[in-house]
Amino acid sequence: MDTPLAVVTGASRGLGRALAGALNERGWRLVVDGRDGDRLAATVAALPQPALVTAVRGDVADPAHRAALAAAAGGRLDLLVNNASELGPSPLPPLVALHCDDLERILAVNVVAPLALTAALLPALVSARGRIVNVSSDAAVEAYEGWGGYGASKAALDQLTAVLGVEHPELRCYAVDPGDMATDMHQAAFPGEDISDRPAPETVVPGLLALIDGDLPSGRYRILASVQGPTASVRVVGGGEVLSVIVAGAAR
Repeated sequence: MDTPLAVVTGASRGLGRALAGALNERGWRLVVDGRDGDRLAATVAALPQPALVTAVRGDVADPAHRAALAAAAGGRLDLLVNNASELGPSPLPPLVALHCDDLERILAVNVVAPLALTAALLPALVSARGRIVNVSSDAAVEAYEGWGGYGASKAALDQLTAVLGVEHPELRCYAVDPGDMATDMHQAAFPGEDISDRPAPETVVPGLLALIDGDLPSGRYRILASVQGPTASVRVVGGGEVLSVIVAGAAR
């Protein structure tokens, strides 16, 4: 049996780093990226099996970088995780105060880049009958003050994911809302505030693994992580129905 391969964007921090660590611990081969080369190198060095990892520094909005990721993946790919995201200015401005240049950047990273990378990797994904995980947000479906640009981009990503699932039934295409997490991006959305009460990204990983391991239909899913002492209760929810319940170590 071939060793499974995943491409994970935005893997130098937050949820991308946590998922890359869990997959690497399982023995997956990884192609990972990040804009900060030093941070990316440190992340890879800290993984359980760094020899299984190819790190490609760059920006997913750059076509040359996406081509480099596709070249590193080769002809067969089991999993693509479009995790790299752009929040926009911090503090988050009202929608009418969001500069067009900032909105274009948000859309380039959160919408155009995931679709373009998916297109570049599609033959490899089809060869493996793989999975696509596009990291979304509750801001895609709820109206939050200041979150208009980011939320609109994630709503577009949700729709792209849904259409990909219809057009490619041989794949599993998931838009995943991981919920609030204690990440650098979430801190940037709430500058100066204490966000330590949010779940760590590691508590969300079991829900992602449930999607990756299972055969749930393509669609939009929420991961609800509730940390209670040393354990995290994780639910994967789609279409209003709880599809999976997992109990995992909170610091996995």
